[in-house]
Amino acid sequence: MAVVKVLNVVGDSTVSWEDAIHKAVEEAAKSVPNISGIEVVNQTANVKNGKIVEYKANIQIAYRADGQLD
Repeated sequence: MAVVKVLNVVGDSTVSWEDAIHKAVEEAAKSVPNISGIEVVNQTANVKNGKIVEYKANIQIAYRADGQLD
């Protein structure tokens, strides 16, 4: 039986929400083995002088806790 855990992560970027998501996954992958999928839960942005200056993405990262890759 597979055991899957879920980790909540926030990624940020000055470029785009997609970039924020990629950065969050890449950073999590440095310390979380066996990532099997993600869910984008929320997207927000910081605005300054009428322009978006920072994109933020809240994601949930699912990973196999039992060490299996499948």
